[in-house]
Amino acid sequence: MKKRTFIICTVIVVLAALGYFYRESLKEAAVAKLTENMFVAEDADSFDPGPALGSRFPGLRATYQGRDISLVEEFAGKNGTVLIASRSLDWCPYCQRQMIQLQESRAAYEAAGIGMVAITYDPPQLQQQFIDKFAITIPVLSDVDALSFKTLGILNEQYQEGDSQYGIPHPGIIVINPQGVVVGKLFLEAYSSRVDSAAALAFARRALGAN
Repeated sequence: MKKRTFIICTVIVVLAALGYFYRESLKEAAVAKLTENMFVAEDADSFDPGPALGSRFPGLRATYQGRDISLVEEFAGKNGTVLIASRSLDWCPYCQRQMIQLQESRAAYEAAGIGMVAITYDPPQLQQQFIDKFAITIPVLSDVDALSFKTLGILNEQYQEGDSQYGIPHPGIIVINPQGVVVGKLFLEAYSSRVDSAAALAFARRALGAN
C-alpha cells in the first residue's frame, strides 16, 4: 500500500513539474485551439455601433508613449487610417490573435497607403508586455476612463464601473479618410469573431477608394 501511494505521489509530482515546465506551450496550444475559427471573410451581420458613415471622426481621449492623444492624423497613411478598437491585449485571446495577424499584414496596409492604430482599455504597462513579446509595431493607444469608447459610441455597456472589464469596447475597425471622415466600419456582434486582416484591408481600400 505504501509503495502504491509513493508511486502515485511520484507520478503527480512529475506531471505537475512537466505542466509547470511546459505551461507556456500548453497555454499557447489552448489559445490556438480556442481561436482557430475566429476569423471570417466579411462583416455579414447588422450590428453597427460607432460613428455614422459620412460623419467626422470625433477624436479620442487616450495616451500613447506617455503623451495625450486626441487625433489620429499622426498615424495616418496617405490614403487614410484604420482604427482597431480592441478589448484587451492582456487577457482577451481573440484580441491578441487578431493583433498578431494584423501585425503580419502591416506591410500590406502600408503599401496601400493606409495607416494602422489600435486602442484598448488596458493600462500602458500591460499593453507593453504583449507588444514586446510579439514585436508589435502597430501603435497601440490606451483609452482614458472609457472616454474614447464612449465618444465613439462603442463602449460595451454590459459592464459597470467597478467591474474588472468595465471600459472595454465592442471590438471592430473604423476606417477614416484623409479628411477625417468615417467611411467604413467592421463590427461583429460576436466578440469571438473578427474579420480576417486581408479581408479588412480589401474593405478599407474600397471604402477609401484606394484600389
